[in-house]
Amino acid sequence: MALLLAAGMVASTGAIATAQAAAGATPGTRAAAQPQEDLAARLKAIKGMTVEEKTSTMPGYRWFWLKYRQPVDHRRPKGRWFEQRIMLQHTSLDRPMVRYTSGYNTPEVMFKTEPTALVDGNQISIEYRYFTPSRPQPADWTKDTIWQAATDEHRIIQALKKIYKKRWISTGVSKGGMTVVYHKRFYPRDVDGSVVYVAPNDVNNKEDSRYDRFFATVGTDPLCRTHVKRLARELLKRRPAMLQRFKADAAKNGWTFTILRTPDRAFENSVMDYEWGFWQYALQSDCTSLPALNASDDVLYKSLDSIAGISFYTDQGLQPYIPYYYQAGTQLGWPTPQFKNLRPLLRYESSYQPRTYVPRNIRMRFDGGKAMRDIDSWVRSRGSKLMFLYGANDPWGSERFRLGKGTRDSAVYTAPGMNHSGKLIEKLPAAQRAKAIADLFRWANVPAQAQTLTTTPSDAIDPLILQGRPPL
Repeated sequence: MALLLAAGMVASTGAIATAQAAAGATPGTRAAAQPQEDLAARLKAIKGMTVEEKTSTMPGYRWFWLKYRQPVDHRRPKGRWFEQRIMLQHTSLDRPMVRYTSGYNTPEVMFKTEPTALVDGNQISIEYRYFTPSRPQPADWTKDTIWQAATDEHRIIQALKKIYKKRWISTGVSKGGMTVVYHKRFYPRDVDGSVVYVAPNDVNNKEDSRYDRFFATVGTDPLCRTHVKRLARELLKRRPAMLQRFKADAAKNGWTFTILRTPDRAFENSVMDYEWGFWQYALQSDCTSLPALNASDDVLYKSLDSIAGISFYTDQGLQPYIPYYYQAGTQLGWPTPQFKNLRPLLRYESSYQPRTYVPRNIRMRFDGGKAMRDIDSWVRSRGSKLMFLYGANDPWGSERFRLGKGTRDSAVYTAPGMNHSGKLIEKLPAAQRAKAIADLFRWANVPAQAQTLTTTPSDAIDPLILQGRPPL
């Protein structure tokens, strides 16, 4: 849903093939710097670490699936614990390490983020706490906080730094980008630079007018903006026909609606996400592929499913993302755009909030914005070596991170015409692209090469494609 940032989780079969083909486009020229058995032994020697080596799909790399024992509550390190999943892509101990997090599940496929490809480095992908299988049982939801998660990452980085002693770069996309900033705030010395993609910054949860201004002005084609809004309204006008198709799909696939209570509420929530979903994942040029207002019911339903992902509004779609909705409703905040173009056709507009998507037996209480004000203040007053990247047509960039007088060696870039993407350095204007790459090389202590200042490697992957089109 629009309340859910893009997730990089388990890849679909087609996406895996795409990622692996791209990952192998430029064969590696280095062998691992250590004998194979030596690296595996060194990983196993880390207290609390279990190690399984998988068959690599990227030339020049080895692939390890790791599990690291973590306290449920880092303030009580001798209490309950769980195992956190980590994917390690190793190429050489002489190269930098890029730490990636989606903020959700970790992708079960080898891939290179844009920073990894640029610095030609090693990469670890850390699964966020409370996303299965990295969830304690039973789950104490009060420990699903940004500080606890940042401390998970701190312990993992400190453990692996015993092996990987070169520079460390941190990166993440969407909620993963937020996670990168939060970790840097609590543990500023863990990494040497942070590349943050499309991360919102909801400092004042009660004031969301920037989203309304965004949808009134997004792009350069007012006809496209208007058509997307009218399509969403048309879907509500045809509620009986849309519900008939939705219920038929639910019966065929075994979908249930305990969390959102009824198919009608689930359908309406998907329509409230239609406009957001189009701009988050499509480009303005895709307007030409949208159906006409007088298209058949089947065509309109197919468009709703394509853009909003109708199955996501079922129990089966929502269940994996409860840890995110819990955090959104307790610390992160959430967007509340005004749906004036959909009134008075809406019946459940007030349901558009995280509490709706978390089972009632899990207690939630919003902190009033305390955590996000602390993060924002730190970025503006003490943040350093932070690179923020946004797509100009991405709704999540409406409330973004901004630098302050105390911020050092940092920048905010906006890629013209782009959406919610994890591969934006290559989309920047030439001078900005060269500056961003040069800063990344400096942080990673990688010698600059003239040819890489004008382009980015072809084997970089946008992590958001790893599961096809992620839920909103």
